[in-house]
Amino acid sequence: MNISPERRKKLDKLQSIINYKFKDLELLNTSLTHSSYANENKQAGVVSNERLEFLGDVVIDLVVSEYLYKRLTELPEGELSKRRASVVCESSLAFAAHKIKLGEFLLLGKGEEATGGRERESTLADAFEALTGAIYIDGKYESARDFLLDNFEQEVIYALSKGSLFKDYKTELQEKLQRKTKSKIEYVVVKEDGPDHRKKFYMNVIVENKVIGKGMGRNKKEAEQNAAKQALMNLGEYFE
Repeated sequence: MNISPERRKKLDKLQSIINYKFKDLELLNTSLTHSSYANENKQAGVVSNERLEFLGDVVIDLVVSEYLYKRLTELPEGELSKRRASVVCESSLAFAAHKIKLGEFLLLGKGEEATGGRERESTLADAFEALTGAIYIDGKYESARDFLLDNFEQEVIYALSKGSLFKDYKTELQEKLQRKTKSKIEYVVVKEDGPDHRKKFYMNVIVENKVIGKGMGRNKKEAEQNAAKQALMNLGEYFE
């Protein structure tokens, strides 16, 4: 696919944000191409980011596994797996994607665009995996590792700081906020999508009329937990 001058400018902006310059710009562009856009432009030979997403998923697991293995030398395999799971999950990947404003660079089909695809956690998480896969191919393992650790630092430190895996993020958030403020914590469903058997709920955590965290889940409880988890990371300095 030919990359227009306007599109090149957008890709240059993203490269500046992630602090990585692609040798193969087409690879970067493919990593940002949603299947809906590829399906609408089949005749132009457009390829989606799904294969890069597959590769990126493996690279992320490897980088985080290596990081935890080297730093948590006292932990057995089972506990390491739990720590990795707390880092490598859809909400964490989407959170990292939000930090680099990945949504604004995606190529989406008309339907996906109209239904809020640029903010959909699953779409952002998949794109982040695809971008990781593209960096791995373009710049080898070291470049992918540097990119991930830069963007997952908050998540990794949070996982490392726990003596055991903390599941109830809502309770932790409430306890920590109560030390700072008496304001009420609200969890608000902002959107639902998907068929009944694969429903997804999008949740905001609101304190003093401000959104302090966002999360998505297969049910409201899971969405609340993921939103609380993001809020805890967003407010890390507030609790210190």
